[in-house]
Amino acid sequence: MQRHTITPRNNWQSSVEKLGFGFHTADVPYWNENAYYEFSLSEVNKIETATAELWGMCLEAVQYVIDHKLYHRFAIPDRAVAVIEKSWNDDVPAIYGRFDFGFDGTDLKLFEFNADTPTSLFEAGIVQWFWLQDFASHKDQFNSVHERLIDYWKYLKPYLYEGILHFTCVKQSLEDLTTAEYMRDCAIQAGIPTKLIFIDDIGWNQEECEFVDLEDQEIKNIFKLYPWEWMVNEPFFDQLLLNPEVYWIEPAWKMILSNKAILPVLWKLYPNCPYVLECYFEEENTLKNYVKKPIYSREGANISMVKDGQILAETKGIYGKEGFICQQIFNIPRFDNKIPIIGSWIIGQQPSGMGIREDDSLITGNTSCFIPHLINN
Repeated sequence: MQRHTITPRNNWQSSVEKLGFGFHTADVPYWNENAYYEFSLSEVNKIETATAELWGMCLEAVQYVIDHKLYHRFAIPDRAVAVIEKSWNDDVPAIYGRFDFGFDGTDLKLFEFNADTPTSLFEAGIVQWFWLQDFASHKDQFNSVHERLIDYWKYLKPYLYEGILHFTCVKQSLEDLTTAEYMRDCAIQAGIPTKLIFIDDIGWNQEECEFVDLEDQEIKNIFKLYPWEWMVNEPFFDQLLLNPEVYWIEPAWKMILSNKAILPVLWKLYPNCPYVLECYFEEENTLKNYVKKPIYSREGANISMVKDGQILAETKGIYGKEGFICQQIFNIPRFDNKIPIIGSWIIGQQPSGMGIREDDSLITGNTSCFIPHLINN
């Protein structure tokens, strides 16, 4: 794994905007093609293998949590349990997730699994692929995101209720809308009729006991870019309980996997796995050097790194009331003073590509840049 500094494409902003990538820059560029990361084929094979093995382990871990009724450790409310277990037992369709890894050139370690509402999908699947065609089209990339999404929607199509597949997200986030529309475009290419509705616009037909869109059409299948941990606290969750037959994608059992409480469970079940870091719930922690993470948090908020009782780095935020986990520190080498995190995608049951985000800070946050990559064969 190497980092190379390069000159960006002329007018790269217009190039990515033509693809529909409108959030490439905030205060500073989020998309950064001043550099790229180069991987060997063996390194990519390692990432691909780890992703596949961890996916299988995560499914086993979900079964373990359900069998042992560990919902309280995940701060999952009692009223959500029946929805979770029904979605698991009914094998409700799931489509994607992103494992975040640290890599020191030898060891690859799981930091967390974004299993419910992962983002950077469009950047990983489309934007960096078109960058590669302009920069080095003779090279390859660990990237079959787009093809896998279309193929998996085709596979899932017979399992959906007949009719429309709705897609929803919040109105205020261009990033979320772009991700939802990209996923929707893949479903359309798979031959599935779709419709977009913002989550605030979803209605409830009291007489028929069903969710409806703005045209009063029943919602039976819906892809949501909206976290389950928020949904369980929404007023409409009461209606959701009244109509448990709706296919919510991702399904409710992802509430277990998207929770950082899954990390100490993985350590308990697989202490010899080379990809899993030693990890404990805060009250059971015996580590001296660890990263303390809220079981619910986003964009690197409320995280602290502790070494020998001293705080190396920490971030502020609104999370933490549900509890924390403590994960062993894994040191990632700096590349040109940047620290990269590998986001490896699982789509359906298969590893499908990766994206890199980097930061000057020890903690990856919402201002960390997305950097393209290529494979040097």
